[in-house]
Amino acid sequence: MTLEILRRRASDLRTEIARTVLGQDDVVEMLLIALFARGHVLIEGPPGTAKTLLARSFAASMDLDFGRIQFTPDLMPGDVLGTSIFDFSTSQFTLTKGPVFSQVLLADEINRAPPKTQAALLQAMNERAVTIDGTDYDLGREFIVVATQNPIEQQGTYPLPEAQLDRFLFKLEIDFPAEDTELQILLDHAEKPLEAGLETTELNQVLNAEDLAICRDAIDTVIIKKDILSYLLHLVRATRTHAEIAHGASTRAADALATAVRAAAAMDGRDYAIPDDVKRLFVPAMRHRIVLGPTAEIEGRNPDVVLTSLLNQIGAPR
Repeated sequence: MTLEILRRRASDLRTEIARTVLGQDDVVEMLLIALFARGHVLIEGPPGTAKTLLARSFAASMDLDFGRIQFTPDLMPGDVLGTSIFDFSTSQFTLTKGPVFSQVLLADEINRAPPKTQAALLQAMNERAVTIDGTDYDLGREFIVVATQNPIEQQGTYPLPEAQLDRFLFKLEIDFPAEDTELQILLDHAEKPLEAGLETTELNQVLNAEDLAICRDAIDTVIIKKDILSYLLHLVRATRTHAEIAHGASTRAADALATAVRAAAAMDGRDYAIPDDVKRLFVPAMRHRIVLGPTAEIEGRNPDVVLTSLLNQIGAPR
């Protein structure tokens, strides 16, 4: 019954997001897997490919508190976490909470902020809590970060450190839509008033915190057998010894992938994982967690190509 609830809620979310974002079905599917697997997502794509709109639509289709941070070079950690301000009427410090105190946090253009500000999210993403002036504040079980970044701009950007990249379950790459989809987008917009814009306020909220807890509990019932885990671990460990990879994926990466595999199986209505679940999620879960060596870079090979070749080399269990 709980698996059926999860499938219905996932279907409802797909339907609502598709009302504003066209041609990104695969990215939406990965976003939903991350949501149910308690993971964070980094979305990368060229300007104008609906990265921010996708994140806003994702948040608007759920009855959860939404926060947004527009990352800029002058952003400070206090702008993310909040600041304690002295109240003269009470002679005490009072915390003014920052946007991180939300359930769905959009970190827009996250690579525009300096490393010190980016690091303000590390504890929040890993522990779903933040420490301000020595006091711990819980962010809740629902907390999820959806971050966006532009891959082609260099000026005014700061690469995300490996420690922070490792906190993201998936790195999802958005490309330009197919021609027929792009034409449909133009047709849809041509029928609207110029002031209409891309509204997400009309989306129905089809999932709340209670539903999300039920769906995540359903994932905990999914069985992932030892041979599937061994296959998954073999793939992850192979990234550490591959000739074209300078730095491979961590144990945290393997554990996060195993959770995502269970979520993917649950969304397909299965209470057990299969090797195809691992194959499907391996590249988006690892592409941001490996550092290519000089040989791969000289030959122009990217992480997806190297990881796909690794997938083809290692046999899956029957």
